[in-house]
Amino acid sequence: MLYKIIYLLSLLPFRVLYAISDVLAWIACDLVGYRREVVRGNLSSSFPEKNAKELRSIEKKFYRWLCDYFMETIKLASMSEKKMRKRLKVENIEIINEAVRSGQSVSLYLGHFCNWEWVSSLPLHIDRTAQCAQIYHPLENKSFDRLLYRLRTQFGANNIPMADILQRLVAWKREGVPTVTGYIADQAPGLNIHLFIEFLRHETGVYTGPERISKFLGAKAVYAHMSRPKRGYYTLRFIPISENVKKEKIFRTSHEYFHLLEENIKESPQYWLWSHRRWKRSRAMFNEYHGEKASDMLTHL
Repeated sequence: MLYKIIYLLSLLPFRVLYAISDVLAWIACDLVGYRREVVRGNLSSSFPEKNAKELRSIEKKFYRWLCDYFMETIKLASMSEKKMRKRLKVENIEIINEAVRSGQSVSLYLGHFCNWEWVSSLPLHIDRTAQCAQIYHPLENKSFDRLLYRLRTQFGANNIPMADILQRLVAWKREGVPTVTGYIADQAPGLNIHLFIEFLRHETGVYTGPERISKFLGAKAVYAHMSRPKRGYYTLRFIPISENVKKEKIFRTSHEYFHLLEENIKESPQYWLWSHRRWKRSRAMFNEYHGEKASDMLTHL
């Protein structure tokens, strides 16, 4: 029933969906102030060089984009392959397909930037010898979990729970099947952190799981650079991070990913997920939690 409602809503033209988005943005930003303290705190601490007027401008644009993101994700339910190819322009895909055709797997690093949901359409552009996968955290609400699963897999991607990803990738590796796996790696990890990185003026605990998996696979690492030239249109361009993560110095791939993501965010800061409490776990909390073992934790990979 939920999917039928979303599907019917998705049949509305983009201009109507964006009109709805404008109303929602006004409600979220000006009327309700959805996570306003979190958004403002993140923006001011990430861009201390900007004045109040500049920060407020980014904030308002962020809410408008966030509501656009929800409408665009709903639109996935009825978007055709032709329309998706028109709305999401994919450049230099040969960087990925050359690796896949040679039998090498690819790790695709993304952030919560622009419309990451539309990247689930990437199998339309990937050589069919590869399996395309994306990792997700199952939602407690089973109806919404099934809805997102359906939206994220309609263009051929495998939507795999985080707990199962290594098992699936190992199985494909044993079968000699190259994989293209997307990692949204800018989330806030728990306190079992193995690395802190300077990111957007914050000492930031980060996931190293994508790097560990990439080393195991001997994968090529690529950053998915996204931009939004105009409303409803995105461009995806691939920036190589490593030709083979297995041969790289420890943590070099993770550092480079966060550097590229930060540069991407600085280009258009309104398109990152500022309502996310990214820095809720500090090094002080980490040290207190692990005690004498804290220094050993940061050398483990």
